[in-house]
Amino acid sequence: MTADTTGRVLATGGPADAPGGAARTGRSPRVTVVQSSPDATLDRFADWLGEVDVRLVRADLGDAIPGPTEVGDGLVVLGGHMSAHDDAVAPWLPGLRALLAVVSATDVPALGICLGAQLLAVARGGRVELAAPPGREAGVVDVRWRPEAEQDALLSGLARAAGPRRSTAQASMHADAVVDLPRGAVWLASSSTYPFQAFRIGSAWGVQFHPEASRETLRAWADGHVDVDTEAVVAQADARADEVEAAGRALAESFAALVRTRAAVRVPV
Repeated sequence: MTADTTGRVLATGGPADAPGGAARTGRSPRVTVVQSSPDATLDRFADWLGEVDVRLVRADLGDAIPGPTEVGDGLVVLGGHMSAHDDAVAPWLPGLRALLAVVSATDVPALGICLGAQLLAVARGGRVELAAPPGREAGVVDVRWRPEAEQDALLSGLARAAGPRRSTAQASMHADAVVDLPRGAVWLASSSTYPFQAFRIGSAWGVQFHPEASRETLRAWADGHVDVDTEAVVAQADARADEVEAAGRALAESFAALVRTRAAVRVPV
């Protein structure tokens, strides 16, 4: 991966994003990443995704949302400070919801993180509640896997590794929440505060937690909220750092494997 002077990560795959390109040229598969806030970045996923070319779309800086045929072999939609319905503040959200609706109905793996998960839910007919009554979920939470996760293409490794306790530690920072899943979605995980921590619909997954977030990112987010005890959040992150990192890395590597598989089976044109 390479970066331009604005910090954008640029894809280097060139023609490989054409249909059949990755299989035909031997170049790395391509993943499109859509960023909606300056401080909600790919973070540790930039290293953990491995040998894939990342095309970073800075929607918050005016980059156009790509069409469904332009995303390549995978799509990641990151978090953000706006709500899933905040079209006046973030005018790219309608296009992003439309993109998620279409891509999730194809064979292209997609991953929505926090806001991205909420956008996916809304795009496919689910419901998100703003400032949900349980309050902000901040710090490190135990994500409890449902039985369906043990056979899931993306999350089965995490669910099985959790063992008898059936939970995995992950970073969290959100106040809005999915309260109704889309019709046809598979419910994969919950937490003690919010039920819909992970779900799958079509070829897309939504995770309410932040598998990509580093300790430094979590601290910065906590500092931005008056209702969050930053030192408590950092203490949680430090106490469970190894577990959080291992789980986040495993999820990123699993997603990258799905992307590579999708690239390998594309029919050349």
